[in-house]
Amino acid sequence: MTAKGTGPAPLDRVAQVRALLNPRNIVILGATDKPGNWPQRVWRNLARYGFKGAVYPMNPSRDSVWDTRCYRSFEELPEPPDHVIVLIPARFVADAVRDAARAGARSATVMTSGFGEVTDEGSAELTVELQRVLEETGLAISGPNCLGNFNAAINMVTLPDDRAHRVDPGPVSIVGQSGGLLMAVKRTLEERGVFTGKLVTSGNEMNLTTADYIRYFAEDQDTKVIVSYLEAVHDPENFLSACRAAKAAGKPVLLVKLGASDAGRAAAMAHTGALAGSMQAFDAVAGDAGAIRLRNLDDLVEAVEFFVHAKPSRGAKLGAITFSGGMRGLMLDLATSHGLEFAELTAETRAKLGEGQAVGMIVGNPLDAGFTAVSGGDAYLRSVNAMLDDPGVDILLLQEEIPRAPASKIKDGYLRGVNALAAASDKPIVYVTMISHGLTDYSRELRGELANVAFMQEMDKSLRTISAITSNLMTPKPASREPLSQDKRALLDELLKPGTAPTLNEVDSKHLLAAYGIASAREDIAADVEQAVRIAESIGYPVVAKAVSAALPHKSDAGGVILGLQSADAVRKAFADIQQAIARHPEKPKLDGVLIAEQVTGGLELVLGTSLDPEMGPVVLFGSGGVDLELLKDVALAAPPLDATRALALIERTRAGTLVKGYRGRPALDRDALVAALVGLSNLVLDAGDRITSIDVNPFLLRQKGGVALDALVVLNKSTKG
Repeated sequence: MTAKGTGPAPLDRVAQVRALLNPRNIVILGATDKPGNWPQRVWRNLARYGFKGAVYPMNPSRDSVWDTRCYRSFEELPEPPDHVIVLIPARFVADAVRDAARAGARSATVMTSGFGEVTDEGSAELTVELQRVLEETGLAISGPNCLGNFNAAINMVTLPDDRAHRVDPGPVSIVGQSGGLLMAVKRTLEERGVFTGKLVTSGNEMNLTTADYIRYFAEDQDTKVIVSYLEAVHDPENFLSACRAAKAAGKPVLLVKLGASDAGRAAAMAHTGALAGSMQAFDAVAGDAGAIRLRNLDDLVEAVEFFVHAKPSRGAKLGAITFSGGMRGLMLDLATSHGLEFAELTAETRAKLGEGQAVGMIVGNPLDAGFTAVSGGDAYLRSVNAMLDDPGVDILLLQEEIPRAPASKIKDGYLRGVNALAAASDKPIVYVTMISHGLTDYSRELRGELANVAFMQEMDKSLRTISAITSNLMTPKPASREPLSQDKRALLDELLKPGTAPTLNEVDSKHLLAAYGIASAREDIAADVEQAVRIAESIGYPVVAKAVSAALPHKSDAGGVILGLQSADAVRKAFADIQQAIARHPEKPKLDGVLIAEQVTGGLELVLGTSLDPEMGPVVLFGSGGVDLELLKDVALAAPPLDATRALALIERTRAGTLVKGYRGRPALDRDALVAALVGLSNLVLDAGDRITSIDVNPFLLRQKGGVALDALVVLNKSTKG
């Protein structure tokens, strides 16, 4: 055994992944003759697919196994180990990994479980020990608790899977925390004629994470599309940075993400905390960085099909050509349900489409009342070309499926002709089938000759996938923001200091918002009933009376809000009623006073908010507010920082945004004031860091001139309580 620290120098993360996927040799720890054992399966696959390096079985108690020599230690190997497959009991793993690193290994795949996926005390101790070894040695590992890796370029298959694998280098690279799911995706893609070049089962991700693999694939010249099954984001900053790197390299990151936490939302003290579930926050933040989340594995496969074969889309407006009125109707319904729109064709395009004049095909914008029917290969291809030339069409959908056997020369001519048009166009062409179907050897061979068009299956699935693909195309670039001023820093430190209550009361919440340009109505806090009357007289009737208590985040539910007070006597009665309601409250909250505020009417009730997602960090929320907030759930989320452009894009993603612009004769409202409030809120949440869990501004009343926060709640992070 070599002395501590004599192994290779630590590698950076991308270099670690490169070493993991391109080993010079492989050592299999745990070699045994037990029937069906994983070490033997790995050995067989490395031999079966012709791995280009040496493979060494190792077991300290054996001299031979699988009709070949078995090595008892790293010192017996004819060369230093490079990559080690670890398939031994968990209690021996840390020492084995340390020994491997000292002997010269650069990387390992730890398939052994029992480190993070179980919660007993022994597992926790083993996890800490292995983590310490990795920090000491700098060894790169995938796992623990994983199913091996795959690199077609060097014929490396360390998956313990007896089913046949295609090892043809392909444009897709896959990483995920579930080996079984990844292999299912790989097999399905192969059925569609799309091959996987690299596959990593990352397991518990104790060392290398999904982010590290994405960053490596972003730099890998053979990778065109990156696919991931993601259970948790271990390092959001690294993950988002890797997604941005892939986006900059022109490589989409397509992923399926394990779900949101219902328990976390149920425990939220603010409405925005409840509405901004982790999946919505993930979409806002990761989508901003370039990741595309698909609903399920079927949609994932369709998205891969799109990106492997079709040109990138510059927008989301559709054009379509169908042979079926029924498909036209379904396409209309499904496009609407998935938030997609068809382009309005120009007069020039309509004229070109009118030249066919025969029976057999519906072309054009399915939203148009009139359609042109054409037939014949030349007329069909002219129609396709006309649709591609239309400036409003971003993606052209065509009805067709790949023939399962030799078809007519006309259909063959259609397919090859469209493929040639797609090669010359800068717009994607997507064939969409009515229903999902299988492929034959003939289908796959023909499909290989039509490399410039995507063949997506089943309309609902296809349009849902296209919606996901195009959802972030128009998202503006991340904004810059001004540095934190000394005045704001002092205010944040004062109001968010450790030891404060779980929430700020309404007065303090609005004071903080005002520092970021979010105005309130005329109001003041009263310590006694006569002061309340004086404030009301100064403001002018009608007024509103509200309980002020940091321990009472939802005042209305406790009888702490009384509206429409028209006189001094009404204010006195409201003051007394609020005191009694608080006294009856089961939690006996401390009443800091009663807020007397101008009753403001005549605007649109909106909600502005922020939430600190435990995985992805802060998000900003906007939508329809007031009492209908949780009923309508007309909200959208965005990743801060926001500037005016990004704030407008957030507003446009809601139905409330239509009302802001004026709807059915209603006057337009002050959109500039709304934008300024959202930008201010974005700056506030970033300046506060992790000290604020969520902010509710509900309702924010937007009027023809200006907007005011009628209520506000700032929920502090528990870590700020000391």
